[in-house]
Amino acid sequence: MNPSNSARLQRCETQLRGFLDQVLPGVAVEAILERPPSGKWSASEHLAHLARQQQNFVARVDRILKEEAPVLPRYRAEEDPEWEQWRGLAYKEVAAELATGREKLIARLKPLSDADYGRTGVHSKFGEMSLALWLEFFLTHEAHHLYAVLQLVRGR
Repeated sequence: MNPSNSARLQRCETQLRGFLDQVLPGVAVEAILERPPSGKWSASEHLAHLARQQQNFVARVDRILKEEAPVLPRYRAEEDPEWEQWRGLAYKEVAAELATGREKLIARLKPLSDADYGRTGVHSKFGEMSLALWLEFFLTHEAHHLYAVLQLVRGR
């Protein structure tokens, strides 16, 4: 596997767990569940969004690998019929979903070849992207939400 794809895969294996292991220990569950005064998402809702997005991403990877340049619509939680169920999960359930979802994602990505990472899917906003770029996009999106979690639980 080329070094860039290998580095992305390693980031996928370590980014989420490393963040959660460093940021959340010692944080009260109440702080994770509390919405900010703005009414925006709580840390738990950001994490639930990541768990749901991770599930959707595995499905996207499958389509990219099976179909020729599938069109993959932009994901918006507000338009997801399952979002209310996901956002209502208890924090421990969210954490479990994040962990098992990441295991599934890694298991799906690890055996892929460079040719697989070169396959494409078409994003409704960003156009045609290789699977390598889709993974980069996924990890960057995840990092954005992890930063929001950091601000919510440590930036008080």
